[in-house]
Amino acid sequence: MTLGKVIRKYRKLRNLTQEEMAGRLGVTAPAVNKWENENSYPDITLIAPIARLLGISLDTLLSFREELTVEEIGAIIREADSRFQREAFEEVLAWAKKKLEEYPNCGELLMDMAVILDAQRLVQKVAKPGLDEYICSLYVRVLDSGEEGLRVRAADALVGFYMRKNEYEKAEKYLEYFSMQNPERKRKQAQIYAETGRSREAYRTYEELLFSDYQRASMGLHGMYLLAMRENDRQKARWLVDKQKELARCFEMGKYYEVSCGLELAALEQDADAVFSAMEEMLSSVGLIADFRKAKLYEHMEFQEMRGEFLEKVKENLRKSFREEECFGFLKDDERWQALTGGKAQG
Repeated sequence: MTLGKVIRKYRKLRNLTQEEMAGRLGVTAPAVNKWENENSYPDITLIAPIARLLGISLDTLLSFREELTVEEIGAIIREADSRFQREAFEEVLAWAKKKLEEYPNCGELLMDMAVILDAQRLVQKVAKPGLDEYICSLYVRVLDSGEEGLRVRAADALVGFYMRKNEYEKAEKYLEYFSMQNPERKRKQAQIYAETGRSREAYRTYEELLFSDYQRASMGLHGMYLLAMRENDRQKARWLVDKQKELARCFEMGKYYEVSCGLELAALEQDADAVFSAMEEMLSSVGLIADFRKAKLYEHMEFQEMRGEFLEKVKENLRKSFREEECFGFLKDDERWQALTGGKAQG
């Protein structure tokens, strides 16, 4: 981070306008603007007053090398690890603090250093007063990072830290840094529910996680199936269809989901018996298409009720899709198909 960016960042954190900052330093607002846009630099005599006004150290103000490379960060962490092998925890901690003062806004270094300090204090069973607060302060600083991955790692560490201390309210607060789509948020929330005696909420949250996992896994297997078909690998495609059936059984999704995944492949292979069997089972199990709502695996979840007219519409649409010429035209003379679909193949 350059000098101009450091000045802008901490000026805004102090809720100062450029005009207010200029007034306190005895310069013009355009001068402050030029500093922040890196068109000029403040006079050397103003460096200390700027640092005092912004409430930061000179190290922070003049820290031009905060954007360390991955290799540089790795070297610092390896040195920390090496020091822990031969020096006392107190000595390494003092060294780590000085190193972080050199690069106070390098989120990756803050995170990695916090992790190694956290791990070593647990391994060595260090109970130094104020150490917990210091390590947590490093994680909290990382929460301001512009990188989502770093923010989530820091929030994850804070959730784990407070759960170990049985401070579940604080742990729950940091779950807000996880996106709603992140399954880890739900898993950790379920753990907190369980540890705080909210069993019903814990069950429901775990069940919601499982239900979402089924959908993700099913889409993943279907994507792999499409790849196998594109590569004309029918053997692998059949194997993947079997996996989808097993998945539906494992997650108690019901007969419809176990059968429907094999229809397309059976049609491509023009296996009339297999196609007819799948069609018949799909139509007969439409009424059970949402049978997973009654599964013990999801007994704490609430699902929207499916009306009879909706299920009839599903049957009607299935029969219509079964009459498509492109997929099922080879069955047009099959009396079983005609009776089941109630019509001729549609182009």
